[in-house]
Amino acid sequence: MYKIATLNKISPVGLSHLSDKYMISDEVSCSSGILVRSQDMHEMELGKEVLAIARAGAGVNNIPLDKCADAGIVVFNTPGANANAVKELVIAGLLLSARNIPAALNWVGDLTENVGKTVEKGKSQFAGSEIKGKTLGVIGLGAIGVLVANAASDLGMKVIGYDPYFSTKSALSLYPTTEVKAEIKDVLPLCDYVTIHVPAMDSTKGMFNSELFSLMKDSAVLLNFSRDKLVNEKDLLAALEENQISRYVTDFPTDGIIGKDKIILLPHLGASTAEAEDNCATMAVEQLMDYIENGNITNSVNFPAVNLGPINGDNRIAVITKGEPNPIKLAAAMFADLSINAIVGNVRGEYGYALISTKDLVKSAPKVDGVVRVRVIQPDEM
Repeated sequence: MYKIATLNKISPVGLSHLSDKYMISDEVSCSSGILVRSQDMHEMELGKEVLAIARAGAGVNNIPLDKCADAGIVVFNTPGANANAVKELVIAGLLLSARNIPAALNWVGDLTENVGKTVEKGKSQFAGSEIKGKTLGVIGLGAIGVLVANAASDLGMKVIGYDPYFSTKSALSLYPTTEVKAEIKDVLPLCDYVTIHVPAMDSTKGMFNSELFSLMKDSAVLLNFSRDKLVNEKDLLAALEENQISRYVTDFPTDGIIGKDKIILLPHLGASTAEAEDNCATMAVEQLMDYIENGNITNSVNFPAVNLGPINGDNRIAVITKGEPNPIKLAAAMFADLSINAIVGNVRGEYGYALISTKDLVKSAPKVDGVVRVRVIQPDEM
């Protein structure tokens, strides 16, 4: 039986998908798999038993990816599982800013008498604008970005997108009315609203800085429902102070922006719906089980996608490599004495993965330079 450790509260709906081969454990270091949401794992000691970590959500900046890769621990996330929940909150953010709703709510909440007359007399101070006919720039056209772009189009907005890694899958899902630009500098000057939907990585940290703010309309609103680190806070506050942009709406409050003018803050509600939590947990559990039982990798953030389908009675050998350009060739050479039915593999950056299917009994694996971890999966061991 496999032990699965849970960090944070994981949806019971998701956990119900664990088969009877698994048990929930409090012992992280000796578990085969870990399910996590937002808990910081950077200082956590991970034992040799840990095979994989599944993040019930999209962002993985709470997980030490390189440390895990070097230990042969596969890290999964669940892209798209919370996409609709985030999309709906982004649309809410657009309306909050366009119609001055937060200020209006605060004002009417303080009224105590003559409410009807006071409301009619004072409502003009909160007059806003409609989003229909306005231009929205969507920076990042992944699962969430595409949904936001399409929803905005349905609401009558003109949408312009930018994504240097624009995929075929996204292109097929995106409405053809959305214009996709090759450079972000060609998007920002045209937009009344700009929404960020890119992952938080070293290359994107602080990407919205003084240079990009200088390209935006002084009436533009910036929405960030991805990660706080994507926006340089010092440059943001200066841009708001100098009226380079008009407002900032974000789901990530920090000490640096709390209580500041022209900023609308939400308490990280993006994926906080029952549906999103269930979807993320279910997807995380299924990916974790597929890797543990079959050796298949889907939606990993530190290893390539590799899939041989269900194990179906054969033995499997999972080989994790580092610095090897051809993990298939290396794995085949390591087990040249076996009758190999199938072998697949791929590389992602400096890390590689190969998966072998064989009817032969695998007794041991040779030690080879460039190999991080070897795991033998037998169908009857579960």
